[in-house]
Amino acid sequence: MTTKEKVIAVIILILVGISYRLFPHPPNFAPVAAISLFSGFYFRRYFIFIPVVIMLVSDIFIGFYDWKLMAVVYFSFILVCFIGILMRKNKSVLSLIGYSLTGSILFFLLTNFAVWFFASWYPHNFQGLTECYLMAIPFFKNTIAGDLFYASVIFGCYEILAQPKEKLAFLWNRPKTI
Repeated sequence: MTTKEKVIAVIILILVGISYRLFPHPPNFAPVAAISLFSGFYFRRYFIFIPVVIMLVSDIFIGFYDWKLMAVVYFSFILVCFIGILMRKNKSVLSLIGYSLTGSILFFLLTNFAVWFFASWYPHNFQGLTECYLMAIPFFKNTIAGDLFYASVIFGCYEILAQPKEKLAFLWNRPKTI
């Protein structure tokens, strides 16, 4: 990928990430984790800044909340970028599924622990922690579905577009019908 293509890809990813956070969508069904995974996998430099910019710009419009919870959310997406780096060693559909699920689980565990630890929504004991995680399961289902869906779309589109033009000629060189 040329530098120009990388810049264009980064801009598109940031715009897609911001847009999907701003427009109505099911809770936790957003492409930010998939973009984070993709960023860690494909971009050697500045990959961490992509999910941070997405979150920061969209939070300006959505609204900021407790800074400690926000820090854990942002940190979770940064960790998913590093999971993308680990994925470089084993590029396959199965590893994409596995690393996407790993990112989903990491996000679920960290952010819900932060909610329990920093907020006053649940008692600060084992029962409160358990309740916090149990109440988050419906969101976790959406997180998994969204992460797998968007990772498949983003990585799949990139892999298709990265093919030599000769291999993709069938898309625009269709035989004429009589």
